[in-house]
Amino acid sequence: MTDTTRDAVRLDLAPHPGGAPFARQVLAQASMEARLMLRNGEQLLLAVVVPVLILVGGVTAGEHLSLKLSDPRPLVDIFTPGVIALAVMSTSFTSLAIATGFERRYGVIKRLGASPLPKSGLLLGKILALLCVQLVQIILIGGVGQLLGWTPKAGVLGAVLAVALGTAAFAALGLLVAGTLRAEATLAAANLIYLLLMAGGAVVLPISAYGSFGHVARWLPSGALGEAMRSAFLDGSVAWRDLGVLTVWAVLGTSLTARTFKWE
Repeated sequence: MTDTTRDAVRLDLAPHPGGAPFARQVLAQASMEARLMLRNGEQLLLAVVVPVLILVGGVTAGEHLSLKLSDPRPLVDIFTPGVIALAVMSTSFTSLAIATGFERRYGVIKRLGASPLPKSGLLLGKILALLCVQLVQIILIGGVGQLLGWTPKAGVLGAVLAVALGTAAFAALGLLVAGTLRAEATLAAANLIYLLLMAGGAVVLPISAYGSFGHVARWLPSGALGEAMRSAFLDGSVAWRDLGVLTVWAVLGTSLTARTFKWE
């Protein structure tokens, strides 16, 4: 072996320290976040079990009690889009807030901040993990709805925009809560806000079911998400006004989170 060949081999075997490509880092972070979310019993309860129980219980009880809404269509057609919106809210807001709050408490986020993964990659990884979990939620809830007789319209664009902007709005608000409160306070606040919005935020039921308060609920992120989802699956249309409301909440929440979020 000549000296030139030895030099070439030596160069090929030389270490190349540094982080993996950005896309690979984001995918690895997203995969880890999604697995942790689905393994957590409380988050799995919020993400899948509670929405499915609300869908089955709401449709069954409503039909048994002959519940009448202003919309004459079958209850399952009205409930299913609202429950899908509720699932998006539970994952993007409550689950993300609680997980991030305890990650701050145990120093996980601080350690990730010292890794080659930049802050933008961490946020992208969390968002991708949320979208993966939401895809599972939509498939499961949609399947249960189909078994109950759901006949959705093909409002794909409206549904995709509602999920994307709803995720952005509630994720920003969830990080706002998790980044400013202690872990225990985040747990209590996230669950309380979730229950209040589920009961009175016009997410499961249309705003017409809330009387005069429906005019207020329309401007809440929960009401806007619920109405946008119902427009997509009931009428096959895009609710631009409700999507605009979600966009405002996303921008407002992101701005406040960027100013107040504490890494530890």
